[in-house]
Amino acid sequence: MRTRLAVPLGLLTSAVLCGGYATGIERVSFRLRRVEVPVLPHRSRPLRVLHLSDAHLLPGQRRKRDWMRTLDGLHPDLVVNTGDSIAHPEAVPAFLDSLGPLLDRPGVFILGSNDYYSPRFKNPLAYLWPRLDRRRYTDELPWKDLRDGMVGAGWLDLSNARGSLRVDGRRLSFAGVDDPHIRRDRYDLVAGAADSDADLTVGVTHSPEPRVLDRFAADEYRLLFAGHTHGGQLRVPWLGAVVTNCGLDRARARGLSRYGVGRNPAWLHVSAGLGTSPYAPARFACPPEATLLTLVAGR
Repeated sequence: MRTRLAVPLGLLTSAVLCGGYATGIERVSFRLRRVEVPVLPHRSRPLRVLHLSDAHLLPGQRRKRDWMRTLDGLHPDLVVNTGDSIAHPEAVPAFLDSLGPLLDRPGVFILGSNDYYSPRFKNPLAYLWPRLDRRRYTDELPWKDLRDGMVGAGWLDLSNARGSLRVDGRRLSFAGVDDPHIRRDRYDLVAGAADSDADLTVGVTHSPEPRVLDRFAADEYRLLFAGHTHGGQLRVPWLGAVVTNCGLDRARARGLSRYGVGRNPAWLHVSAGLGTSPYAPARFACPPEATLLTLVAGR
C-alpha cells in the first residue's frame, strides 16, 4: 500500500517543485546569449547587434527593467526590437525607461500583437491544436505612444516598411513587416530585391511565419530577426520546444539557424524573449534572454 502511494506522491512533489521553479525562479533568471554570425562582406570588421524581443513588460516588473538597463554596457552598434514589448496600458513609459541609453544608439523595431492589444487568457490546448484558438481582440493598448517613443529617439519603424541606417560606418538596408500572427503583414509593400549595394541586408518580423521568411530569403535579405515563440517557453530537456505558436518548425524555436535554399541561405535568429504573458507566467528549460550577435566577415 505504501508503495502505491509513494509513486503518485513523488510525481505530485516533482510537479510542485518544477512549477515553483518555472514560475518563481527561471522566469526571472535573465540571460545574455552570445552568438557569432559570419554574414558581413569579406574583411569587414565586426558589428555588434543587440536583439530584444517579447518583454511583455508590466510597470511593476522592477527586476526585468533593471536588468534591461544594464544592456547598454554591451556597447552594441545596433539594437533590433522584434515586438511584444508591453503587456499593460501603463507600461509604455516603463519600457522606454528600461531601454535607457540604448535609445541613443541606432535601432530598428516592429510591433507585435501584444503591443496592440491587452493580453488575454488562452486555452493552453490551443498551442497544441491552433484550431481551438478563437481569436478575440481585447482592449487596445497605447501602441502609438510606444511607436512614437522609439521613432522619436531615431529608431526606424519597419512595420511594412523599408529603410536604411549608417551603423559604424556601414550602410545597412532593412525591410520589415507588421505582425503576421494577427495578419497585419503586407509584404507586397516591401517586396523586391534587397539593396545589393548595402553592406548588409536585414529582414525583421515579429512572428517567424514561413510565408514571410520565404519571401525575405527569396529577396536576398541575408540576416533575419524574429521573436514571438518564447523559445517554446516550456521546453522538454534534450527534446527542446514542444510548440512554437506559429508555422516555424520546433527546431528553430530559438537561436541561430540557416533559412532558405540555394548556395547562400539567409541567417535566421529567433529570440526566446524576455518575458511571458501575465496569464502564463512560467518558463522551464528556457530562461528569458536577450542576444548579442557579433556579425563577422563571411567565409
